[in-house]
Amino acid sequence: MRIRSLLPLLLTIPGMGLLTGCGPRESNVESGNRTQTLHIGNLSEPSDLDPHIINSLQDFNIVMALFEGLTAYDPRDVSPMPGVATHWESSDDAMTWTFYLRPEAKWSNGDPLTAQDFAYAYQRMLSPNLASEYAYMLFTLDGAEEFTAGETDDFSTVGVEVVDDHTLRLRLAYPVPYFPALLAHSSWFPVHQATIEAHGEMDQRGTRWTRPGNLVGNGAFQLTEWVPNQYITVEKSPHYWDADTVRLNAVRFYPIESVSREEAAFRSGQLHITTGLPIDKIPVYQEDPELSQFLKQNTLLATYFYRFNTRKPPLDDVRVRRALSLAIDREQLVAKVTRGGQLPARNLTPPWIPGYEPGDMLEGNADDARRLLAEAGFPGGEGFPEMEILFNTSEGHRRIAEAIQQMWAQELGINIGLYNQEARVQSDSMREGNYTIARMAWIGDYVETSSFLKLMITDGGNNQTGWSNPEYDRLFEAARFAVDEAERFELYRQAEQILIDESPIAPIYFYVNSALVRPEVKGWYGNLIDIHPYKGIYLDPAE
Repeated sequence: MRIRSLLPLLLTIPGMGLLTGCGPRESNVESGNRTQTLHIGNLSEPSDLDPHIINSLQDFNIVMALFEGLTAYDPRDVSPMPGVATHWESSDDAMTWTFYLRPEAKWSNGDPLTAQDFAYAYQRMLSPNLASEYAYMLFTLDGAEEFTAGETDDFSTVGVEVVDDHTLRLRLAYPVPYFPALLAHSSWFPVHQATIEAHGEMDQRGTRWTRPGNLVGNGAFQLTEWVPNQYITVEKSPHYWDADTVRLNAVRFYPIESVSREEAAFRSGQLHITTGLPIDKIPVYQEDPELSQFLKQNTLLATYFYRFNTRKPPLDDVRVRRALSLAIDREQLVAKVTRGGQLPARNLTPPWIPGYEPGDMLEGNADDARRLLAEAGFPGGEGFPEMEILFNTSEGHRRIAEAIQQMWAQELGINIGLYNQEARVQSDSMREGNYTIARMAWIGDYVETSSFLKLMITDGGNNQTGWSNPEYDRLFEAARFAVDEAERFELYRQAEQILIDESPIAPIYFYVNSALVRPEVKGWYGNLIDIHPYKGIYLDPAE
């Protein structure tokens, strides 16, 4: 039975077929160790490989191999380190930043990389027609928000100045002491103008410029293969400015949405690294001395939560939303269902940002939940309309949804359905508002409170709940201009309390990441935002 259960997996993933001959075939891990090719699970088919369009960590895992920003993530603690820029300077008020680019930096086709490429990319990212969900990441630039809003079509009003080919000056709308940390994010990556415009307009989504043979990037690797729903391969770029230090020759990503299939592929020697681990396998790996060497666990700056579509009654009633949130027994969920060391969450921002301590913001219990639901016109759940929990396909997400479904039935007397979609389809459904309740997770783009609270500003590209609160927006805006850290954190805390009181989301738990990593993988470190730059990774077969 065990062998038969592996057949569908092994026969559908390239390089994982079974031989009918007399000798064993070299596994992906064995061949990868020999050729310095990393084989890694990546959970889902990417929505795109356009750095200005992607909106998930799984997409970014691939894109960060193909592109590089002015700064890059340190693999150990994700602090900003030099990328395309060798160094930078800031004015005393942290409002003007000057970046000095490497003269040797090139695109993967050999073209020189200049400051103008970054200016072009920022104009594209902020273009109203591109409608990037992450455009707000660039609103730190003076005039950027007005440009995206269509108040002007003159990009020269935005705080981007090309001083010369290798000098870029950025003028901000407000002080951002942590500004270099933002620039390692894909929303700030450069793009190759000639390639973009050879396949469409500058601000056109979904063109074929991101396909193998078309894509020109500036990262340590270049795209060579993309077989939909099977694998994506990137190979070392000879034109990368730091190519001599890159030890991997290739990375192959497998969009295996099932963590059970991923774990089976790992056990059979087909993957060096998995995205996650099935809930019921975590204790197995923890308690087995031989298996425990593969298990890597670390806290993440990430929150698992449910979104409520406040545009759809009765979720437009704060009492209904709070009732649903209060009826979730988070302690039971992490102890009996997720079982990976997660922490129950009663606010959006994880507790690992230095200096920010929001505390438990969601006050109340199941009795309060029943009272609120009755006040909203649904005593004992009577008359509550049909709705569903939408989640991306995963055994873990289904188990969590089933547990919460049962809690709502038991505590509130309401019956909520379950509906799963592939990750990219679910992402489209949320963006288009085609859901009532939806599973969501957010990993910080950088280690600062604003990376989470920015998510819920009015009409924010990643809000997608329809919720809006002018006081929340005002407090968030005031915090952005606060130079004093204590003052900024207090404004954030007040804004977050409004968010939890009105409950357009129901925080569920703070993440602990559990993944499998083979011991021959070197340079792979657990960090708060689960980002692992490939240029520092290599395979040591001796291990």
